[in-house]
Amino acid sequence: MTNQTLPYISAKRVRGAVGAAAVAVAMALSPMTAAPGYARAAPDSFADLAEQVSPSVVMITTSMTVSTPARSGPMFPEGSPFEDLFRDFGLPGMPDQGPAQPHRSNALGSGFVISEDGYIVTNNHVIDGADEISIEFFNGKKLDATLVGTDPKTDIALLKVESDKPLPFVKLGDSDKMRVGDWVMAMGNPLGQGFSASSGIVSARNRELSGTYDDYIQTDAAINRGNSGGPLFDMDGQVIGVNTAILSPNGGSIGIGFSMASNVVSDVVGQLKDYGETRRGWLGVRIQDVTDDMADALGLDEPKGAMVSDVPEGPARDAGIQSGDVIVSFDGGDVKNTRDLVRRVADAPIGEKVQLVVLRDSKRETLTVTLGRRENAEGDEQSSDTQQQTQDDSSILGMSLAPLDDQLRDQLELDGDARGLVIREIDENSTAYEKGLRAGDLIVEAGQEAVESTADMEARLQAAKDAGRKSVLLLIHRQGEPRFLALPVE
Repeated sequence: MTNQTLPYISAKRVRGAVGAAAVAVAMALSPMTAAPGYARAAPDSFADLAEQVSPSVVMITTSMTVSTPARSGPMFPEGSPFEDLFRDFGLPGMPDQGPAQPHRSNALGSGFVISEDGYIVTNNHVIDGADEISIEFFNGKKLDATLVGTDPKTDIALLKVESDKPLPFVKLGDSDKMRVGDWVMAMGNPLGQGFSASSGIVSARNRELSGTYDDYIQTDAAINRGNSGGPLFDMDGQVIGVNTAILSPNGGSIGIGFSMASNVVSDVVGQLKDYGETRRGWLGVRIQDVTDDMADALGLDEPKGAMVSDVPEGPARDAGIQSGDVIVSFDGGDVKNTRDLVRRVADAPIGEKVQLVVLRDSKRETLTVTLGRRENAEGDEQSSDTQQQTQDDSSILGMSLAPLDDQLRDQLELDGDARGLVIREIDENSTAYEKGLRAGDLIVEAGQEAVESTADMEARLQAAKDAGRKSVLLLIHRQGEPRFLALPVE
């Protein structure tokens, strides 16, 4: 039986936002002189809270049939140094791999009851592939569970058990109210040791790991393998997160754990309960964050909203949204960035009309869109049509540019109606290279106008200078994918 159901992230592989943020959190928690009146005492004990919520926390055992190669020759326990010795040195008697033999494999995880009629929340990876799911309650009672639905994107699964008596349950709280420094308690079945509680604080909010809809609460409450799917409680006994992953160099707890925020879980569970699957809204645009340089090139006061880089066939195109629009409001609320927009669209009702506001040519326009369903659209998104062009190579801002002709279209595997300027070569010491442009990129627009020749490009650069802007906004296509970049004009 295994209990290694909790994903862990190797600390050696953490880079960028997560790694930098972890360092920032560590610095923020360094000893400092607290301002009088701001410090709150730690709870005298977590015993009353643990006693209150324990009956709703469950251990989950899954079983499935797997096939592994049969062996002949000496048999060693898995991980034995003798096994390593035979493998590393090829000594006689190294076990041979025989034909695959099916056998039953068990795994352990955690979960919690959210209704008296037996709905249970856990992680998708806890029950993924299982053909039998058994639930053990705090009082030792065991029940078989059926799978209601799963959402791999948020790693959430909903189970159901049938009980002749109402079950003790806990409520999903409001994770948005949690602040860095708030006390929390994690419960579950770490390392297969049975019911266990650990305490700590919220050490960071709004963490992203790898998913589109990620919104993790980071905590230093001890979370280990087997805690997967267990609840993270606030001091009122409400679930504000589902324990999902840990950051670790070796798979053990080092005080950096991640729990999917309850506000995300609540929406997912509601859909799984109603439909047995998720039904997320779909706008049908490719978007990117607005950078400082892009904001300057667009004449915006600050870098906010979501820049539309492409509008394939779908709800957005039907509503009149165009490439180059900046979506600044959705369904009555300001859009902070692409992450904010993606989540709000996903939570919006499918098939209903929603108003959004875009900035187009420095003017605000209100559009009405009828959202589609994300699950139906996935895999169907297409690259948008490109644009236009003609002429000879010319060097501009460290780039050797050439109008797109039939030969270049063939080389770049572009459609026959593609238009633009191809970057044949680029100086690696140039600002253009520093900003992310590369040889082979197709420049489709500059200053939100089509470019077909080097003369067009020079005119757009001059227009940006005349308008007092430091950058010009480029729309490029790279391997069929559109993207906006802000290129300094000096």
